[in-house]
Amino acid sequence: MNRRDFLLGSAMAGAALAAAPWRAGDARADTVRPKDSGGFFRILTGSAHTTAFPVGVTVASAISNPPGSRPCEKGGSCGVPGLIAVALTSQGSVANLAAIGNESIESGFSQADLVYSAFHGEGVYFRRAKQANLRVMASLYPETIHLVVRRNSGIKDIRELAGKRISLDRTGSGTRFNAEIILAAYGLRLNQLRVLEVDPGEAADLMAKDELDAFFLISGQPAPTVGDLTDREIARVVPLSGRQIEGALRRHQFFIRDIIPANTYRDVPETETLSIGMQWIGPESLDPDLVYEVLRALWHPRNRKLLDAGPAMAQRIRLGTALLGVSVPLHAGAERYYREMKLIT
Repeated sequence: MNRRDFLLGSAMAGAALAAAPWRAGDARADTVRPKDSGGFFRILTGSAHTTAFPVGVTVASAISNPPGSRPCEKGGSCGVPGLIAVALTSQGSVANLAAIGNESIESGFSQADLVYSAFHGEGVYFRRAKQANLRVMASLYPETIHLVVRRNSGIKDIRELAGKRISLDRTGSGTRFNAEIILAAYGLRLNQLRVLEVDPGEAADLMAKDELDAFFLISGQPAPTVGDLTDREIARVVPLSGRQIEGALRRHQFFIRDIIPANTYRDVPETETLSIGMQWIGPESLDPDLVYEVLRALWHPRNRKLLDAGPAMAQRIRLGTALLGVSVPLHAGAERYYREMKLIT
């Protein structure tokens, strides 16, 4: 079994192998590894039906260097010596932020809007305790908002969702938060819709059975779930455009204009939409030496080939864009690395 297969299998099974924790000399007394790591550096990603999970598997492969691996200079792993990283599926950004906030996980992916909201106690986190211990390690890639509709539903415009069966993802998810903002921008209230609360995988299954008319999905392009539905001529993608979107962009600066290029999905023309940056975050308490070494491994020149051979969004992970959209503090280890790379002064 090769190393990538091992990591994928470990991630999906959530295995707890007896590997020794990574150490760079003696860790300082005021830094800790989150509890119950089992010797792994874990990365919470998202549903297996989104781009986040395969990207996480690629990132985990890049930064891993299990004991006994061939040295980097001899064609082996260029990850952190002794580190075993695994990508884990999760319910998405909100769940990942909660785990990082309570320091039960080493790291995770989250949409930039939710990182900002959780750190400042705003938006969906209004009246909740601020998660002031969140720290950004890197901005990775843009997540595109897909409004997927059943091909024979007759829905050509978002305003035609009134009275239709639609999934906004589960309560508390990042997708749900942004879907509600977008619907409100078009003057649609939830009581005008027949709302289901299922994850993207369940939503796709329901749409294939003609039991769902539409669902929102936030994922890198191309999203496997959307590709499967369009390949089977079950679904289309509806644009998010017009003056209503102008208002959403003014009020919510974490949204970015985006385009789904023609033929990204079968028979789907160029489609205007929005995107949100996906960030890699960890708790402030995470050992800064470890974070520094993880980032140095991620952008090791020999790992470029690994990223470019991965999913499309992994190919967009670039050192030059690592700080785009970062609006909360960097982790101390990340700040050290980016200063060395002269991305910050």
